[in-house]
Amino acid sequence: MPEAYSNSRPHPWHGLDPGPHPPTVVHAYIEITPFDLVKYEIDKSTGYLRVDRAQRTSSLPPALYGFIPQTYCAARVAKLMPGATRGDLDPLDICVISERPIARAEVIVNACVIGGLPMLDGEEADDKIIAILKDDPVFGHISNLAHAPDELVGRLAHYFATYKLHPNAEHEVRLGEPYPRSHAEKVVLAAIEDYADAYPGGGSTQQGFSVDGG
Repeated sequence: MPEAYSNSRPHPWHGLDPGPHPPTVVHAYIEITPFDLVKYEIDKSTGYLRVDRAQRTSSLPPALYGFIPQTYCAARVAKLMPGATRGDLDPLDICVISERPIARAEVIVNACVIGGLPMLDGEEADDKIIAILKDDPVFGHISNLAHAPDELVGRLAHYFATYKLHPNAEHEVRLGEPYPRSHAEKVVLAAIEDYADAYPGGGSTQQGFSVDGG
C-alpha cells in the first residue's frame, strides 16, 4: 500500500505529530542551526519561518534548536518550574545534539530526549529540552544528560543565558541547574497535555500528520 501523505504543507506546529514515541523519542522541527547569526522563529499564523531578531552577541547556538510539534507551555508546564507563575504560551523548545553538522533549518528530526535546562524568562517557564539525534553515530548511546559531555551542556547554558541580552533592556532570563531525562519527559508530557487543552482535537492522530509512519 502507498504511504499516506499530505497534499498540502502541514503547519509545523499543528499539522505534525509530537513524535514516534513521546516523551522518549520526539519530532523536533528545526528553526535555527549552529550556523545562524539570526534568530528565526515560527510564524504561528502561517507556519513559515520569520526573522525574529539578529543576535547581539557573538555566541552561536551550539546545537539544532526548534520545537516539538503539538506542544504548548501553559499551566501544566509552569507547575513543573520553580518560580514560574505561567508558561510562555509557545511550543516547547528543544535542542538536538548531532555529531555531523546540519546546516539546514526547516527540517524535521527524530530526537531522543535526555534532559533539559529550566529557564525562567521573567516569571514565564521557558524550558529547553535537550535531546540527541536518533541513531547518531557518536552521541547516540547517550540516554541521560549526566552522560553527555559537560562542555556541550555548558555551551547550551551559556547560549541561553546570553541570547536575549539587550543593551537597553533589563536582563530577566534565569537558568537553573540542568535536569535529567526523567524530569524532561514530564515536561514533554505536560506540554502535550497543555496543547490538548488549548487546541481541543488538534492533538489527535487524525489531525496530526506523521512524518515517518511511526
